[in-house]
Amino acid sequence: MSEIRVVLADDHVVLRAGLRALLEGEMGIEVVGEASTGDEAVDLVRELQPTVVVMDLSMPGSGGLEATRRIVALGLDTRVLVLTMHSEQEYLVPVLDAGASGYLTKTTADRSLIEAIRVVARGEVFLPPQATKLLLREYRATGSGEGPADPLHQLSAREQEVLALTAEGYSSKEIGEKLFISPKTVDTYRSRIMEKLGLNHRAQLVRFALRAGLLKEL
Repeated sequence: MSEIRVVLADDHVVLRAGLRALLEGEMGIEVVGEASTGDEAVDLVRELQPTVVVMDLSMPGSGGLEATRRIVALGLDTRVLVLTMHSEQEYLVPVLDAGASGYLTKTTADRSLIEAIRVVARGEVFLPPQATKLLLREYRATGSGEGPADPLHQLSAREQEVLALTAEGYSSKEIGEKLFISPKTVDTYRSRIMEKLGLNHRAQLVRFALRAGLLKEL
């Protein structure tokens, strides 16, 4: 199994030290760099091309949200996992729009950070159940302002199943087991879905599935 190379981006030195200590005890995960500003995080990604950046939102300079946009725009395989003190109500949608692959609050980092890193490193989206519930409530309250998801009719029934399960956070292996197909076939379906819908990031699949009504209340 390839090693997950992680960059920690947070302006609090003590917190970075704690996160490094937490991750260094995990097999297959290596902390390869640390940044204290959004600009430093972008520079490190260019230099090191890590697997995952654990990104704080509130940092000096451009901040974590703008840094996330810039990292995604580089077109590398690096995934951004936002780890923040801010609640999902305030920043979840902007974070997903910026192209991040996951959202985690610092109050749950000790329990969920390692799992979240492994999930986004696989190319999946990590959202805690309460975050998905929040998105569901928002779309139901606002109707998303966009009407029905017209592109949905372009997807076959099987593609819609793969889309929904992906948005619910299942891995390719788990989806394959549920649908009795191989993980490679799941990846092929997902690539086809993204091409048909004109999406560039896995996180966008989550938002589309919610808007299209493919997810049930969790």
